[in-house]
Amino acid sequence: MRYVKLGRTGLDISPLVLGCMTYGVPDRGNHAWTLDEEASRPFIRKALDLGINFFDTANAYSDGTSEEIVGRALKDFARRDEVVIATKTFFHWRKGPNGGGLSRKAIFHSVDDSLARLGTDYIDLLQIHRADHTTPIEETLEALHDLVKAGKVRYLGASSMFAWQFAKMIYTSRLHGWTEFVSMQDHYNLLQREEEREMIPFCEDQRIAVLPWSPLARGRLTRDWDQSSNRQENDVFGKTLYNATEDSDRAIVEAVKKVADERGVPRAQVALSWVAHRSGVTAPIVGASKPHHLDDAVAAIDLVLSEEETATLEKAYAPHPVEGFE
Repeated sequence: MRYVKLGRTGLDISPLVLGCMTYGVPDRGNHAWTLDEEASRPFIRKALDLGINFFDTANAYSDGTSEEIVGRALKDFARRDEVVIATKTFFHWRKGPNGGGLSRKAIFHSVDDSLARLGTDYIDLLQIHRADHTTPIEETLEALHDLVKAGKVRYLGASSMFAWQFAKMIYTSRLHGWTEFVSMQDHYNLLQREEEREMIPFCEDQRIAVLPWSPLARGRLTRDWDQSSNRQENDVFGKTLYNATEDSDRAIVEAVKKVADERGVPRAQVALSWVAHRSGVTAPIVGASKPHHLDDAVAAIDLVLSEEETATLEKAYAPHPVEGFE
């Protein structure tokens, strides 16, 4: 496994991130399709064996049980200084007032709760899961800065927002001398390329790492358009994605199959290779619920598509509305 830097930082990360939304107590939260702890641990162990050192979860995944499962597994299988643990804050992780959002109070409590669930003294990358339209960004950014200075967090990242919002946050942090965001986790794949318009160019210009989520479009790029999966049928959030341009999306799915068949490789390798080698992309976030998912992900890093193959994959794309945030 070759390692890359996280944006302009000195942190070494694998060019793949294991997305840990898949791991959590089933039926907790809106994630009925997750794997329980016994089923999850072999995937975390295999990721480490393959050289993946970057693990991404969130306080809201399966009511926090994802953090618990990931934390225990990494404690058992790895040295803390060799792995990068990323989690998120914003969505409600408990009921009642101040149980979500990006106020100073909510952020401080959510981080302390995440540290307890993960069983660690610090979070490598704390990401704001979405923008909070009800809290002044100065309050949010200063709170995040203070957590870094307190040693509870090493780096800061953000996820899924408009580029103008992210630019405003970066500018405000610089204005006050606060710790800046070093990464953007955004929705990017062959079926959803709107981030190419502003967010990815901005991140390239500022040397901010791009960590795409759902690079396989919730698995739609790995199977025929009319096929489904347990997750697709039960993923409440996933049902809000990929509904606006069915004709275009179907054609892209067929193009992935064409290129994969000609190459003699699984479709997942083709679709993930396209994302991983896009300009500005640092490390896609991949989920794994079957053993071959990780093998395909690692193989995709070494699969280089030709210009003709890339053109075939991109030809049918049509503009999409914003998907994944408001």
